[in-house]
Amino acid sequence: MQRRSEQGFSLLELMIVVAIIGILASIAYPSYQESVAEGRRVDAQANLLSLAQHMEREFTENGTYADAGLPYTEAPKDGIDKFYDLALTVQTATTYTIRARPKNGMAGDRCGDMSLNHIGQKTAAETDCW
Repeated sequence: MQRRSEQGFSLLELMIVVAIIGILASIAYPSYQESVAEGRRVDAQANLLSLAQHMEREFTENGTYADAGLPYTEAPKDGIDKFYDLALTVQTATTYTIRARPKNGMAGDRCGDMSLNHIGQKTAAETDCW
């Protein structure tokens, strides 16, 4: 009788492949999460800049920020999932601050609240967030 060679993979080989895939996934997933968070953060920043333009148009038309309001109060403006609450604070007739406060999937974001004021000053919890 002739012995036929076995075809396929052994259990040990399959376990090694599964372990390697697990290690690669554990390395890649945090990077993926940070990329998603950064995308959401950039979208909120774009919304802040858009709202600042809205405020400047209000000032041009009315000569004051006092009666201005925000056309929308959540970011992103479009879509179902909202990750930031947007709020306007008018300190005087010529000064304002727009704030983006993270919520839902972004609630624990390292950048925390981001804001933009009437002179274009940008603030966040960390310096590299803007």
